[in-house]
Amino acid sequence: MLFDIDGTLVDSNYLHVHAWSRAFAEVGIPVEAWRIHRSICMDGSTLVAALADDADENSRERVKDLHSRYYKEMTPELRRLPGARELLEVVHQLELQIVLATSAPEDELSILREVLDSDHLVSSVTSSADVETAKPQPDIVEVALDRAGVPAAHAVFVGDAVWDVVAAQRAGVETVALLSGGTSQAELENAGAARVFENPLELCQHLDDTPIAALANIMRAR
Repeated sequence: MLFDIDGTLVDSNYLHVHAWSRAFAEVGIPVEAWRIHRSICMDGSTLVAALADDADENSRERVKDLHSRYYKEMTPELRRLPGARELLEVVHQLELQIVLATSAPEDELSILREVLDSDHLVSSVTSSADVETAKPQPDIVEVALDRAGVPAAHAVFVGDAVWDVVAAQRAGVETVALLSGGTSQAELENAGAARVFENPLELCQHLDDTPIAALANIMRAR
């Protein structure tokens, strides 16, 4: 089981939007907040390049640095999404490996893991240090598969953004998506998500009717 964290297990997406919005404004690059939200789940360099393609390299680096600073100022506001820990506990009980497949920088990742407070259930973790190109490219998903030691056919990815679904599909991994990141059900389904649920709690309540339960059955039959 591969899990994104931001917007999937921890309610962080809108803090990122606010931090990016402040950062762009301070550098003097006008970017509407809705455009930032549409790019959340991309790695920082890709997001800045997509939203400020005319900016010089120094300005882009300053935006990224400011985002990191402003986001860290708001980290006391981070909360686990409803059912996040319960979902991980149930998946662990199904004897499926749990990999946190994120491209968050190490400093942000350590904060997210502290908020999630579930390291005892996790077998492996990825971060931005593991890849040069993050979502929507499949690299981070492929690294997570390698660390779990399983083929794509024996994995399911849980994410909250179109970029999560696209990256998993490119890696050949089926995806269950959540609305908790702020992306619509139609968009997630159109991107290729097998099922869409409101948040981790709803997914946990309906786990038997998902590719996750099917995967557990396959693993038990081996």
